[in-house]
Amino acid sequence: MDSSESPTETKKTKSKTPRKNKETVLKQKSPAEFFAENKNIAGFDNPGKSLYTTVRELVENSLDSAESISELPVVEITIEEINKSKFNSMIGLIDCERVDAELYDDYETEKAREKRLAKEARAQEIQAKNAALGKKVKETPASKGIRGRGEASFYRVICKDNGKGMPHDDIPNMFGRVLSGTKYGLKQTRGKFGLGAKMALIWSKMSTGLPIEISSSMRNQSYISFCRLDIDIHKNIPHVHVNEKRENKERWHGAEIQVVIEGNWTTYRSKILHYMRQMAVITPYAQFLFKFVSDAPEKNVTIRFSRRTDVMPPVPLETKHHPSSVDLLLIKRLIAETSKQNLLQFLQHEFVNISKSHAERLIGEMGPDFSPKMALKSLTPQQLVRIHQLFRQAKFDDPNGHCLSPAGEYNLRLGIIKELHPDMVATYSGSAQVFEGHPFIVEAGVSIGGKNVKQGLNIFRFANRIPLLFEQGADVVTRTALKRINWSSYKINQLQDKIGIFVSIVSTKIPFKGTGKEYIGDDITEIASAVKVEIVYFLLYQFHIILKVNNIKVLFLQYSIQQCCIQLKSKIVKKMQAREQQERKRNLSKYIPDATGAVYNVLKDMAETQLHASKKFRYGDDDGELLRKVYENLITKETLSEKLAKHVEQVDYEMALEYATQSGVSEEPREAIYIQPLETENKIIDLHSPFFVFRMFY
Repeated sequence: MDSSESPTETKKTKSKTPRKNKETVLKQKSPAEFFAENKNIAGFDNPGKSLYTTVRELVENSLDSAESISELPVVEITIEEINKSKFNSMIGLIDCERVDAELYDDYETEKAREKRLAKEARAQEIQAKNAALGKKVKETPASKGIRGRGEASFYRVICKDNGKGMPHDDIPNMFGRVLSGTKYGLKQTRGKFGLGAKMALIWSKMSTGLPIEISSSMRNQSYISFCRLDIDIHKNIPHVHVNEKRENKERWHGAEIQVVIEGNWTTYRSKILHYMRQMAVITPYAQFLFKFVSDAPEKNVTIRFSRRTDVMPPVPLETKHHPSSVDLLLIKRLIAETSKQNLLQFLQHEFVNISKSHAERLIGEMGPDFSPKMALKSLTPQQLVRIHQLFRQAKFDDPNGHCLSPAGEYNLRLGIIKELHPDMVATYSGSAQVFEGHPFIVEAGVSIGGKNVKQGLNIFRFANRIPLLFEQGADVVTRTALKRINWSSYKINQLQDKIGIFVSIVSTKIPFKGTGKEYIGDDITEIASAVKVEIVYFLLYQFHIILKVNNIKVLFLQYSIQQCCIQLKSKIVKKMQAREQQERKRNLSKYIPDATGAVYNVLKDMAETQLHASKKFRYGDDDGELLRKVYENLITKETLSEKLAKHVEQVDYEMALEYATQSGVSEEPREAIYIQPLETENKIIDLHSPFFVFRMFY
């Protein structure tokens, strides 16, 4: 009995042994793995958007690289379509025919095929009847085959520039390690996440498994660095296939990046071309060459965006933090990284707008536990909280905008003229303003008419000199243009005129909304005190605009657009006056024959009546002479008509001269001229104006 029960008891004992639940195991993800699983955050929502984002990231990296060495950018971007057979040969896969057709997602049953063919036959029959009745016939769309989920499209994206290049040993980490780069710091940057081409490499690994290829050379470097690599997503480290140095015979400097990804050119073709066009607007000093290459020649696209000027904006400068913009965590990090030893030096040298005397006053306000000479390492967590609280409560001077690099009113105007060819354009660049301790500058342009511009409002948005193409409806620029500007007061028809609205905002921190960072919110209310009272009163009383004064970004943005409208209004009024003058002249000339006939008949009757009655003219010498000439046919209808036409011309000329004198405007025909830079070693000085740049050679 005992011996028979022992195995059972043993089994029960084993079954009661607690097992470790897998859910309780602590796991960790690398940055690369996180972005691979949440690729939509970085703009890789779908294959089409991924192709667009890859092009954008590579182009912006190229511009940053060239501008960092003050080199006029030359960027070549090529998208090469790769068919299925070519892609399979690239990865070493042999094409094979389908064995079980029903296994595939695009399989069409016999019944479905008959139904589709019957539908197409009915459509053709209806079109034949409409054609027989003389009705307008729509073209029959081409029959689309069923496309399966696995039938992907692949593209090779190549971007080449003349920029700074990359050090040979740094290339693997610059492309194969997420959240590592040279652009981190408090300054104006084009990037929105700091990922750049790294996310394109991650998408390439997810969709094709092929590595990225990088060729790079720096100035005066005798070799070209060539690197082929991919990324270990789980470890966030580069996996280098080839890393070698090649001879640089042409002394080329810059970078060339090639990556093969899954994409959708058909869906995102217009977005990519719009992006390139808007980038040409905001960077008229750059030269772009865009190519799309396909096996079908009719699908090929080649567009060159020529350089319009050689005046480049200054390079953005890295700046220090403003006390009102830091949080507790940032204060701790700055203390850990600073080389300063005591609190006075730390406040004076690690923040902007804190002088020595101001720092001493702040330390005195912190309390008896603080002193100027106290060591930073001795600060307790409570004392750090006190410093943070004082930073939020104390008053500091606003940071200036010297660290920012806007496109410039001159470049913005040139870019609009170069790409849109408008009838009229006005631009305005405001002074630096502040949002949450970060300076920002708003530039605006408004154009009327132009090439490839639709009727109504055409809004072009830029943040840190990069175009924003998505989520336009919620953006502060769109809402301001649609709801806060009374276009009719500036003689602009919002529905019928072709209106281009260009707004560029640069800042050390763009207040994007949403995970995609594609629009700027319309609800910023933190810095009303930064608005100058003069601007507010100018808007409220001159333009009768009812606004919330605490909405600085919207207020300043609206002010910028209004300044452009004011410039355009004067041009439009002058154009209307000239049109009215021409219409008045046309009307006067129209009635010259009738007026001439009436006057001549009256004069003839007067002459005949007086002659028959008394045989002598009873009028003065001049009047009598006139009647005598009419009677003797020395003055005819044609003579009077010619004299009257000359009088109309003389009056019109005098009015035009008076108008030009008063307005100071000459409406002579003008032609665009392109001045090539002189190939000399002379030193130059550029004197900038919103409308031109005067260059002196010495």
